[in-house]
Amino acid sequence: MDVNSKIYGFLTCILQALLLSSATLEPFDLLHDNGVEAFYKGDYGNVVRYMESALKSFSEVRQTRIRCRLKCSDQHRFDSFLTDKIFEVILYRGHCLNQCIEGKIGAQSMHKISEDAIQDFNRRNPYNYLQLAYRKLGQLDKAASAAHTYFQANPEHVEMGEDLEQYKAQKGVKEEDFIDRESRPHQKAFFAGVKLYDKGNYEESVTLFEEALTEYYRADVECRALCEGPQHFEEQKHVLYKYNLYELISDHYTQVLHCQHECVRDLATRPGRLSPVENYLPLHYDYLQFAYFQAGRNEEALECALTYLLFHEGEEFMTENMEYYREVLGHDGQPRKEAEQYLRRHKQELDLLLIGSSNLGVPYIEGHYWSSSGGREDANRIPSGTDGWMDYVPISAKRNVTMSVLHELREGGPLLYENVRLVQNSDTLNGSQRVLFDDVISEDECSELKHLAHTVTAAGDGYKGKMSPHTPNEKFEGATVLKTLKYGYEGRVPLKSAHLFYDVSEKARRIIESYFMLNSTLHFSYTHLVCRTAISGQQDHRNDLSHPIHADNCLLDPEANECWKEPPAYTYRDYSALLYLNGDFDGGEFIFTEMDAKTVTASVKPRCGRMVGFSSGGENPHGVRAVTRGQRCAVALWFTLDPLYRELERLQADEVIQALDSQHMWDHGQHINPKDEL
Repeated sequence: MDVNSKIYGFLTCILQALLLSSATLEPFDLLHDNGVEAFYKGDYGNVVRYMESALKSFSEVRQTRIRCRLKCSDQHRFDSFLTDKIFEVILYRGHCLNQCIEGKIGAQSMHKISEDAIQDFNRRNPYNYLQLAYRKLGQLDKAASAAHTYFQANPEHVEMGEDLEQYKAQKGVKEEDFIDRESRPHQKAFFAGVKLYDKGNYEESVTLFEEALTEYYRADVECRALCEGPQHFEEQKHVLYKYNLYELISDHYTQVLHCQHECVRDLATRPGRLSPVENYLPLHYDYLQFAYFQAGRNEEALECALTYLLFHEGEEFMTENMEYYREVLGHDGQPRKEAEQYLRRHKQELDLLLIGSSNLGVPYIEGHYWSSSGGREDANRIPSGTDGWMDYVPISAKRNVTMSVLHELREGGPLLYENVRLVQNSDTLNGSQRVLFDDVISEDECSELKHLAHTVTAAGDGYKGKMSPHTPNEKFEGATVLKTLKYGYEGRVPLKSAHLFYDVSEKARRIIESYFMLNSTLHFSYTHLVCRTAISGQQDHRNDLSHPIHADNCLLDPEANECWKEPPAYTYRDYSALLYLNGDFDGGEFIFTEMDAKTVTASVKPRCGRMVGFSSGGENPHGVRAVTRGQRCAVALWFTLDPLYRELERLQADEVIQALDSQHMWDHGQHINPKDEL
């Protein structure tokens, strides 16, 4: 090999290395963590730099996976059902994907990112930090955009809504600054088209509806491509599998089919909403058929009417419209091919799901997330078209019925303990199934439990170690009854203090059960000794909540005026209580609101021995105002009427208490550490 060839080879290697390094993305979860760290240091310039980079990286990773999966599936197709060809295609496609993804995003393709981190981005949490950082830097237009983007996916966040109102009043902030940076093109075009349609601008609305359809089918392809990644088998551990290769492949493919089936729901669900827009895809063709009619374009109107009837065969109002168009034109038409292909593929997938679900043991999911209702009859116009009405409806006709509706709602039962005082009931708290007590425990007991909390609570306990799960401006710490008893048994805290925590929580349970006159036993669902501490240096101009408005057993949807009984909500919780240990802090008031998560109906100022109790459903949305100075500690309790959902740690704590009682190990003056005695 001559010198020139060696030089050429050397330069080629350098060039390839440079190209690869330039394509490499930094992992978005690490960038996000760096941004959070910068936020706590008050380094707002770096907050912006890291968070914007994290968002860009997250988006690029997603798009790369989509492009690579589509490219590789196109290059290596399953053209036959010959077994050897299928596995050959799988091998080539896998090799293609690895090369494509690693070549585009570099080492990040091998970086394992937790589900929690991904959910943070899906919930748009980086924009919360961004709006605060941009505001600190005086860039109010960018702060408004970040706040608006976050609020679209988190409409229950009262403070962000208030921030947006403040931004609107600021000089230099324009209406066009309030943009959703994460808006989905198919939804953006559709809802813009609806606005023009409602104003009678039919020609302009047609353009937007057609754009929305194009974007919808593109988004459907992308959503389906994203389903072709690793799948979660919650109840099956493959290392213990005794099934053959074909059953394993069947299980995986069934999971993919379920995911792709859910794309119908995903594409019809707006950010921050829990349920899809009813009749979403067919609505496009309903709007279009009438808009084309108003524009004098009956050929296109007939085409769209026929397409709508593919989704809702025999729908009366649209059948009449179709017949009208045929009569005016003097001939028939054809539905759109993209809708025919879409429905044909969807039907094939549902048929396969019937087979695959029976193999996997997964319930078959029925329904397409569009209903049989299309438009409304209107005697004043023929043909008829939708008048812009769209409902947010639950997917399943069956609603979860909790134990709380199985008993008559009552209150006013005996308080059981001599010193406990009733301060307010549901009427004075402006709601239903609400109560406020004082003197549930004494000052000495408050002091002892607060001292216990300082020793046993851990940052992020109960929230997967997240020190600030509800707001970046406070530190959250917690501990369970069982953990506290364990510390007592090991001599790290007085056993009598651990026993006090156990006894106090039982006292609270009995009071709630008796006051609300429940006709069945109230069981512990979760018991938590918690403290929230204001982080110094982060309280100036603060207007967020210590804990955002929510309900305890359903997912609050303020805009739809509904609370959805579906996971990840703790749907089995029936009653809740908070027993406060102190009041020597600023802020931290407990508040009840209306379903809109804005209108405050009652406010409770914590103090030692005060306890607020309430039913856990959507009738009692609540939250906690910001703790701006000091530390707020309480015993948080959730209860269930269903014994199947009793707190496991509580049952174990019961056993520990019984064992210690039987051994007479309680000593009110000493720390007891059996390990030392060994």
